[in-house]
Amino acid sequence: MTVQDYLDLPYYIVIRHLNDETGAYYFAAVQELDGCMIHGDTDSQTFENIREAMAGWIAPKLANGFPLLPSSKSLSWEPLNSIVIPNLAAPA
Repeated sequence: MTVQDYLDLPYYIVIRHLNDETGAYYFAAVQELDGCMIHGDTDSQTFENIREAMAGWIAPKLANGFPLLPSSKSLSWEPLNSIVIPNLAAPA
């Protein structure tokens, strides 16, 4: 499978709006890709950024022969005040 093949699989992306000592921002993480997370100023920017982060997470794993499991369709957790969206094509 290629990086694009993996990106085309369904993933659960959690996007949260946060406001802390650094200011207000959106934070996104991919449940199935441990450590794959990113932040942005808007929800749409964060969604675009997480797609890029996913490719950056997957590519070196494939290049170095690390096993990648297909994405899970079961959601095992959902933080409060978060939006869980299925992996869709980035907005045009």
